[in-house]
Amino acid sequence: MAADPETPYHPDPEDLLRIPVDLFASKKLPGLSPGDLGFADSSDHLLFTLRKSSSSLRFLLDPSGVPLFSISRLHNGMWELHKGDVGKRKELVLTVKRTSNRFSKTELDVSFAGESSSQQRLVIKGCPFQKSCTIYSQDSIVAQTSLMYKLRQIYVGRSKFRLTIFPGSIDHSLVVAMVAVFLRGRN
Repeated sequence: MAADPETPYHPDPEDLLRIPVDLFASKKLPGLSPGDLGFADSSDHLLFTLRKSSSSLRFLLDPSGVPLFSISRLHNGMWELHKGDVGKRKELVLTVKRTSNRFSKTELDVSFAGESSSQQRLVIKGCPFQKSCTIYSQDSIVAQTSLMYKLRQIYVGRSKFRLTIFPGSIDHSLVVAMVAVFLRGRN
């Protein structure tokens, strides 16, 4: 049976779960305060905002400004991700530890908190200076970042980059938070 050209196509919702999602990160998105990093969809709708509170504390906010996660750097160089505002002592979601830090490459080990934490481990590898990293879960890729290239562009600016999240079971806000830690995790 041939498809009727007058009938609109509606994809199966399960098919949409198997499509990679691209988010675009920039400090110059509409609605951002100075110093914020925004993550938007392809239509420039702001989905997540990374707000710096102090040198060791950041918040990942939803579009309405509600804190989804607080990202805090500990004195030993590790990072912790808590649900909501860390000042209210919400539950610990994950910890991030730097396992390798060379001039051009950084590697972070992500451990989830909770009972099933032994089976949930991620590794983030890449170069923070080039805003380029890959998040691995065992042998599969969870997400990747890359700078935005344009045709006939000699110099590639580092002010805007793409985050591609591949289909899987990890929440997009967690992936954005892990990328935020990676960008600051070299320090």
